[in-house]
Amino acid sequence: MFTAYAAVTVLTIAANAFEAVANFARARFVLANAAEVGVPTSWLPMLGALKGAGAAGLLLGLLGLRFVGTAAAAGLVLFFVGAVAAHVRARVFYNIAFPGAFLALAAASLVLTQAVTH
Repeated sequence: MFTAYAAVTVLTIAANAFEAVANFARARFVLANAAEVGVPTSWLPMLGALKGAGAAGLLLGLLGLRFVGTAAAAGLVLFFVGAVAAHVRARVFYNIAFPGAFLALAAASLVLTQAVTH
């Protein structure tokens, strides 16, 4: 079970760290997606910081601070529920799989964190 937890969590960390950097760098795909779903570009640094904090918290969870990892995974789940909701609200469905995949990774990390700690 620990191997599954570690693998999924490392993937979740990598994906969110990449997205955090892309938000801070104002990558073209981030700007385009934000415009489509109605997210102001002024929010990008904050959104990048939240994704980065989630990735850092998951890493701390892997390093033994399980309660921090649990909190980070839960925070990322809530974040990506909001991202999926923003896509639905804006009726941008053609790329909803991206926030959906991030949501699935965060949820899997949360479930596996709980499985490993109990």
